[in-house]
Parts: sequence; C-alpha cells; structure tokens
Amino acid sequence: MSDKLIQLRLGIGAICLAAFLLLIAIPFWVTSPSNVPNIILSPIFWPNTLAIITALTGIGLVLSGLSLFSVKAPKSFNSEKNTRAFFRLSILGFIMGITILVMPSLGLVWTMMLVFSSSAFLVGTTYTKTAIICSIVLPLILYLFFAHVAGVAIPQGDYVRLP
Repeated sequence: MSDKLIQLRLGIGAICLAAFLLLIAIPFWVTSPSNVPNIILSPIFWPNTLAIITALTGIGLVLSGLSLFSVKAPKSFNSEKNTRAFFRLSILGFIMGITILVMPSLGLVWTMMLVFSSSAFLVGTTYTKTAIICSIVLPLILYLFFAHVAGVAIPQGDYVRLP
C-alpha cells in the first residue's frame, strides 16, 4: 500500500470520526449546564475543540494524499524496528488500561504523575531528570490552576488528598 493511499484512508477516517463526534457523540452524550460562566470551563468545549482539530488533521491528510508530490518509501524494511514499535504501542495501551483502573483509588494528579513518567521512560527519553521533574510539577500546577483558580473539582484519591 502506498503512502498516498494510507494518508488518504487515515484522513477520511479522521474526518468521519470528527463528524461522528461533532454531530452525534458530543451533542447527545456530553451534558453541559446552561449557566457556565466561562466557555473554556464548559464540559463540551474541549471535546469540540479536539473534534475540530481531528477534522482539520483529516483534511490535511486527505489533501496530502491527493497531492501530486509524493514521498518515496524507503526500499528496506526493518522488521526488528517494527516489532519493537508494536511492542511499545502495546505497552502504552496497557498503561492506558491501568490508568483507568487506578485513577479512582489514587486520584487524577497522582495517577498522571505515574503515567507521564512511565510513558517518558517507555519511549526512551534521554532527558530523564527533566521527565521526572515534569511528571511531578506539571500535574501539580494543573491541579492548582483547575482546583483553586478555575474552581473545577479534580478527582482526589482514597489515600492522599491535595489541599
């Protein structure tokens, strides 16, 4: 299968997914109160934003797939790299599944610290100190903003509660 065909199919799939999200999933399954003071705090703002970004990405992929210029695929195929990539992808899926199971008892902030650091080490970052610092500081900063500035309740765990 050529790169153009792959891009075309991915683009059409992204556009269909975005259309499903914008026309069916978000309007019927995401509830939003009518008295939200700021649009950014509305529960439908970020799903709509992500759906629109998905649609724009799909349009870009379709246009790229239909363009006259094509990128030639490399002649050699390294199956060892391909196997490692699928192994890392399956581990990432496992991390996502564990995230769903652990989040109710650990809480959002602590779970995201573990997920960020494990994902950083999974992809083999060379900046380990930066990854560890960011995995601790970013969830805490986001918690402080959403809990204390925006007034949004962040799910807390059963073991450690943040102020």
